[in-house]
Amino acid sequence: MSNGDDDPTDAEEPTDANGESAAADAGDDAAETADAEEPKEEADAEEAKAETADESTDEAAAEESVDETDSEEPEAGATDEAASDESESEADAEDDTEADADAGELATTEDLDERCEAAAEALEAAETEADLDDVAATLDAIEADLPPVPEADEDDEDDPDDPHEEARSQLADLRDDLEAARGPYADDVTDAIEAATAAIDDGDWTEQGEGEVVDAVGSFVDAVAEQIDVEAESPATFEAATTTLDTVGAAVEAAGLDADADDEIIAALVEATDALDSDIEAAQEWADLSVRETLQSEGYYDVLGHTKDYPMEWAALKEHEKRGNTDMILMALDSLDSDFMEEHCLDALERMGPVAATDEAIETMLARAEKRDKPAIRILGKMGATEAVETLIEYVDADSDAPLQKVTFRALGEIGDDRAVQPLADKLLMDNDVVRPQAARALGLIGDTRAIKPLSETLKADDDANVRAQAAWALRQIGTKRALEAVVDHGSDATFVVQTELEKAREELDAAVPNA
Repeated sequence: MSNGDDDPTDAEEPTDANGESAAADAGDDAAETADAEEPKEEADAEEAKAETADESTDEAAAEESVDETDSEEPEAGATDEAASDESESEADAEDDTEADADAGELATTEDLDERCEAAAEALEAAETEADLDDVAATLDAIEADLPPVPEADEDDEDDPDDPHEEARSQLADLRDDLEAARGPYADDVTDAIEAATAAIDDGDWTEQGEGEVVDAVGSFVDAVAEQIDVEAESPATFEAATTTLDTVGAAVEAAGLDADADDEIIAALVEATDALDSDIEAAQEWADLSVRETLQSEGYYDVLGHTKDYPMEWAALKEHEKRGNTDMILMALDSLDSDFMEEHCLDALERMGPVAATDEAIETMLARAEKRDKPAIRILGKMGATEAVETLIEYVDADSDAPLQKVTFRALGEIGDDRAVQPLADKLLMDNDVVRPQAARALGLIGDTRAIKPLSETLKADDDANVRAQAAWALRQIGTKRALEAVVDHGSDATFVVQTELEKAREELDAAVPNA
C-alpha cells in the first residue's frame, strides 16, 4: 500500500533482475545527470544576474544624468507655462481680495445709515446719563467698523475719495449732539465758582469795583441758598468775598448732586454762576477808569440823580437825548468802546433828527457815511444834512448793493435837495423791482416838479404794481395840479393800492386851487 505521499494510483512498479525497481535506477541516473548539470546552470544564472545588474546601473546613471540636466536647464516652454500659471494664480487671488474688500465696504455702507439713525433716535429718547453712555458706546462701535481714511498716493496730488466721508461727518455730528445733551453737572458749578474766585484775585479793582464785587457775591450766595443748604452769608468786606465763594463751592460739592435726579437744581446753580460771572466782569477796575474818568470830568454823569441804573452810561445817554445834548452823545460814541453803547448812541441821534444836526454831528456822520455806513446815512437823512448830498449821490449808482441804494434814496428824499432829482429819476428805469419803488418815493419826498414827467410815465407803463403805487404817491406829494392830473388821467388800475392812490388824487384835485 502506498502512503499518503505516493501517487494515488496503485499500479506496480517494474523491477530488474536484482529485484530493484527500474524506476529507481532511472531516478538515480536522472539525479546524477541533474547533479552534473546544476553547477553549470547556477554559473549561467549568476552571470546573467551580473549582466542585468550592470545594465541597470548604466540605465540608472543615464536617467540620473538626464534628471540633472532637466533640473538645471528646464525647457523654455515649461518655464513660460509655469510663470503664466503663477501670474494667473496671483491675479485670481488679487481679484478675490478686492471682491472681499468690496463686499465688506458694501456691507459697512449699507449698514451704517441704519445704525446711525438708530443711534440718533436713541439719543433723542435718552433721559439719563446711563442712556447717553449707551449711545456713546454705540457710536464707538460704529466708528470701530469704519475703514481707515484712504491714504493719498505719492504720485497723486489730489486726495483720494473717501467712500465713508459722509458717514464720518454724520458720526461727528452725533458726537456733538451727544456732548450737548450731557449735563449740566455739579462740576460745572464748582468750576465756575473757582473761575470767579480767580477773577476776583487777579482783578485790579477800584474802591467802587470792590463794592460791586461784594454785591455780586452776596447775590450769588442768596441764589445758591435757594437750592441747597449752604453755611455762608453775604460777605461784609471785599477781602471776605473769595472765602465766601470757597465755602459755597464746598457746599455744592458736598451736596452730591446727581445729573439725573437733581438736574433742575444744577441748572439753577449754573444760571446763578453765569450771573456771578457777568457781575464780576462788569465791576469797575482801574483799567476802566480812563474812559469813565473822562466822561465824569466832562459832566456826562451829572444828569443822573443816582448811579444805581445799570449801566450808568446808558442811563445817562437816555437823559441826554431827552435834553438834546448832542455833544454828550457824540462824546459817549467816541469814548465808549462798546457795540451796545455805539448802537444806542446812533439810535439816539437818528431819533433826534434835525435837533442833533450840529456841525460836529454832521461831520462825524459824514465821515462814517463815506465808508458806506448805513446807520450814518439814515441819520444824515433825518438831520436833513445837505452837506452829505454829493457823497450820497455817488451811491445812487451802486447797483450791486441794493440795501445801500434803498437807504441812500430815502436819505436823499428826506434831505430834499434838488441835486438828487435827475439821478433818482434815472433809476425809475432800473430792473430792480425792490429798489425802483424807493426811487419813486424819494422823488415824491423831494417834491420837485421836474419829476412829474418821469413819474407819470412810470405810472402808465411800469408792470410792477408797487412801483406804480409809489409813483402815484410821489405825484400826490408833489401836489401841483399837473401832478394830480397825471394821476387821475391814469384812469383806473386793477391793483387796489394803486386804485386807492388814484381816488385820493381825484379828491385832492377837486378840492385844490389851481397852482400850476
